[in-house]
Amino acid sequence: MTRRGLLAPALGLLAAGCSPLSLLNRLGPRDLGAGRVGRDLAYGDHGRQRMDLYAPDGPGPHPVLVFFYGGGWDSGSRDLYGWAAQALAAQGFLVALPDYRVVPEVVFPAFIEDAAAATAKAADLAPAYGGAPDRLGVLGHSAGAHLALMIALDRRYMLAADQPELIKAAAGLAGPYDFLPLTAGPARNAFGRASDPTLTQPVAFVRPDAPPIWLGHGTEDVVVHAEDTTILDARMRAAGGRSEAKLYPELDHADLISTFSPLFRKKATVLQDVTHFFHRELG
Repeated sequence: MTRRGLLAPALGLLAAGCSPLSLLNRLGPRDLGAGRVGRDLAYGDHGRQRMDLYAPDGPGPHPVLVFFYGGGWDSGSRDLYGWAAQALAAQGFLVALPDYRVVPEVVFPAFIEDAAAATAKAADLAPAYGGAPDRLGVLGHSAGAHLALMIALDRRYMLAADQPELIKAAAGLAGPYDFLPLTAGPARNAFGRASDPTLTQPVAFVRPDAPPIWLGHGTEDVVVHAEDTTILDARMRAAGGRSEAKLYPELDHADLISTFSPLFRKKATVLQDVTHFFHRELG
């Protein structure tokens, strides 16, 4: 079977693949030295256009990260990922954790527009919470990685949010970046009405002046194959952009984000690697 034949049914697992991670929010230990400092902060009028903020203890200004969770573009909640945002905050970042509108209420490009609006709002809020909006990065896991890379690479979204130069670095964990044709159910539902499907793909927007990107993927991921990461990385570098990728042996789709938890951190250095990238790029 071709790589696309394997990826099509696997993308159908995006929504379900991350659900066990919600247990970490209720039962798992949290990182010390950081906590939630803002809750239900609006970046739009819709009920899902809200975000929480997490910050490290001590004075700033701290570099800012906006983290987008996964869920197949049709599910997910910030209430399930506070542990991940807190893990990032404990590494010295002010972290915004937004919700965004999902399928079937909306389709492409609404959830990407939400990601851009949330990122712009995080920058507006940052000074009041000890953050430095001029040092801002975006990252995400799974479908959230798709959102992060789309707003980092396709100029239109941050331009529409009146912040075209805001994003200084971007990272993706186990993200789908090159998944045409749209054969899987979640992808068809989210992107099937696009007049030009190419415009739904992060790989279509590689450019030499893009923010530097970091991509991580597990070699055992059968939800989104690691080839998505290696393709985007190669095309970015071929275009003259700055990109780096790391494959993690024996990790699957959920592992890439579960290693943010203190329970599983010894399994791989994902948190260390991605935060090292952001500290290097954001200062």
